[in-house]
Amino acid sequence: MAAGGGPAQCKNHCHGPCRPHTCSCHDIHSDKDLSTLPGLYPFVEDSDTCDIVKATQYGLLERCKELVEAGYDVRQPDKENVTLLHWAAINNRQELVRFYISKGAIVDQLGGDLNSTPLHWAIRQGHLPMVILLLKCGADPSLIDGEGFSSIHLAVLFQHMPIIAYLISKGQNVDTTDFNGQTPLMISAQKVVGPEPTRFLLKFNPSLNAVDNVQKNTALHWAITSGNTSAVDLLLEAGASMDIKNVKLFLLLASSLTLMWAVGYIMDLSSDSWLLKGSLLLLILFGMTVFMRRFVGLRNLRYLPTAFMLSSVFWMSLTWFVWFLPVHVANTILQVTVVFSIVGLLYYFYKTWKTDPGYVKTSEEEKKENIVALAEAGCLDFRTFCTSCLVKKPLRSMHCLACDSCVAKYDQHSLWIGQCIGIGNHHYYVLFLFFLTMTGVWLLYGTLLYWSNHCATSYRQDGAWTYFTQIIYCSPWVFYIFLLACFHTVWASLLLIIQLYQITFLGLTSHERMNLMIQNKSSKHPVSLRRTPYNLGCFQNLADFFQCGCLGMFKPNVIDWTKQYNLFHLAKEKNLHSV
Repeated sequence: MAAGGGPAQCKNHCHGPCRPHTCSCHDIHSDKDLSTLPGLYPFVEDSDTCDIVKATQYGLLERCKELVEAGYDVRQPDKENVTLLHWAAINNRQELVRFYISKGAIVDQLGGDLNSTPLHWAIRQGHLPMVILLLKCGADPSLIDGEGFSSIHLAVLFQHMPIIAYLISKGQNVDTTDFNGQTPLMISAQKVVGPEPTRFLLKFNPSLNAVDNVQKNTALHWAITSGNTSAVDLLLEAGASMDIKNVKLFLLLASSLTLMWAVGYIMDLSSDSWLLKGSLLLLILFGMTVFMRRFVGLRNLRYLPTAFMLSSVFWMSLTWFVWFLPVHVANTILQVTVVFSIVGLLYYFYKTWKTDPGYVKTSEEEKKENIVALAEAGCLDFRTFCTSCLVKKPLRSMHCLACDSCVAKYDQHSLWIGQCIGIGNHHYYVLFLFFLTMTGVWLLYGTLLYWSNHCATSYRQDGAWTYFTQIIYCSPWVFYIFLLACFHTVWASLLLIIQLYQITFLGLTSHERMNLMIQNKSSKHPVSLRRTPYNLGCFQNLADFFQCGCLGMFKPNVIDWTKQYNLFHLAKEKNLHSV
């Protein structure tokens, strides 16, 4: 299919300029000095000898004006039925387009082998500024070319996301049909390999049940028949019931609880045959793997670490109350402290998981207005616009691939929470880590006291190896819980220390710190992690993070990071604090 145009030498060795109806070259370098690029037509030094077609391709405005004033009809097509407006559009020659239209050029004139308009040519090449100009000049995006595609179908086919967004924002229907009755979503599912632009189109709420005129297929049918597995997953997810998803997550948690109990139960068997126990463990693991793949689904397995952590907390808590409580029944302070730690852990896990992390939200109309404004200002790129969420990116935001959303003041996507950590739930996440660390420490303390009271061995008398083997035989289940407590205490405490360091001394998120560290490795002028606009000093950083005035000693800065786009007032605040 097409793509290429202008005077650039075609990579497919067509021995001439790329034309959208003859070759598939995508790189025409139309916005660069063509005379300096290797492999291109040599630049015509004497522009007075250029014919008007070549002058248009090279963007020689004065030469084109001279020839038009001499009597050349701008509506006249060349021998290939291609007009000057087509050549100007495909090479992104905006001044020439304005000039030709002012001289009577027909903005929607059909031409070329594919019977396309200049707008079709500009879209195939991905020239958003030219698309904006042609639409302002009255181009009709609903016209269909010789292959049966309208403008939005071509933008989808060539995966030009900003153009798709702009066309829809300017009123083009996301369910516009081509000559065969196929919608852009069907085209994407059938002919575009990979998740984009299918994921992108789903943001505009297209019809999932529309069928084409010929095969009577939906977008899902086309994705299946074409073997486009990524599109199949996206379409199924878009139409799946939330109730089914919740059932699968419940099955995942129940499976994790059962598996962890089975592992501990097998370890606690009275049999001394570790070969038998190992065989049973392998059998249980194999059966649980088959069950999860069949009933939970591979996509939901991303929540497996969360299920594992919650299951661990459940069995650790049960072990404390059944095994350790009788040992410490007289120690009321210890019992209250342990219960407080467990309750705090579960509460802050729930708050972290359920609280909006700071998703950048906007209405359908605001999305379209932002797209038009950014496109016409020449800023519709990945630095300022998220093509997945269709929103202008706020300062310190990041698009999370796991959640498929932009998150304000993004820190990370937590493996253990199964949720993004951002401005809305970051402080809950830190408190969750604190209480998980405390719970793990109390469990470790409880196991050590349990072994000292129930196991006939001593580390000082018997040595490390004898002590280790005896405590395993004394109570394999308690040893199993001890290992779980060790694991969760280690990772939770390390993450807690890192988080507190970043928050207090740097004023940065995990994502920002990692980005700066990566940039410093390749930069000749490294930037200090402590010298950023976000670092207002240790105490002010903590006051801002927890939104706590510390009995009036500090005044927390209240900033809506979902709508913060510049550093001006942040720098002003920092200067005020430094005075």
